[in-house]
Amino acid sequence: MLVKNWMTAPAITLEQSDSMEKAIKLLKQHNVRMLPVMVKEKLCGIITDRDIKRASASDATTLDIHELLFLLSKIKIKDIMTKNPIVIPYNHTIEEAAALLLENRISGAPVIGPDNKIAGIITQTDIFRALITLTGFRNKGIMLAVEVEDKPGSIKEVADIIRKYKGRISSILSSAENAPKGLKKVYIRTHCLSRKTFPEVRKEINKIATLMYMVDHREDIREIY
Repeated sequence: MLVKNWMTAPAITLEQSDSMEKAIKLLKQHNVRMLPVMVKEKLCGIITDRDIKRASASDATTLDIHELLFLLSKIKIKDIMTKNPIVIPYNHTIEEAAALLLENRISGAPVIGPDNKIAGIITQTDIFRALITLTGFRNKGIMLAVEVEDKPGSIKEVADIIRKYKGRISSILSSAENAPKGLKKVYIRTHCLSRKTFPEVRKEINKIATLMYMVDHREDIREIY
């Protein structure tokens, strides 16, 4: 899953000579929290709603509306923007983007296209959207968390049991992180699996692995084992 397929595009940009007033209007109009700032078609910074709040004078509340609007029109983006922002190449994966945002504790970043120009922005919201799609959450169904041996074929054995009982698999995710040595955790989302046959599914899975929990999003039923 590449950033170019999940980013918000095209990016709404500002010039560094634009006013803080214009930035506020664009953020509100497009319902975004970050805008790339340009100078001669080159990225020179970003402006976020946090920058706007930080730049707002603490005594601004003592001004009347006309004085406040005048103040906002005089403050230039170049004076309050974050310079030299972190950027993400368009051909990076969603996981790489998420790791970069997490590592730098930021909510989003401009995306650079193949021509080294701004192609869009990638935000936490975009990554959440990709995660929901990747996991097949919108298909509802049942999520099974299973602990299996970390060996070739162990996931297939569990998947085969689900298919045996007419379950269709939407997604399979696995990780050895925080799992006991020699084991890995597998998260399988399946739909079309009948609740009536689930006791048999659970019994068969537990012969070859450990079923940790089940969440049936169709009926909001949750069982932790």
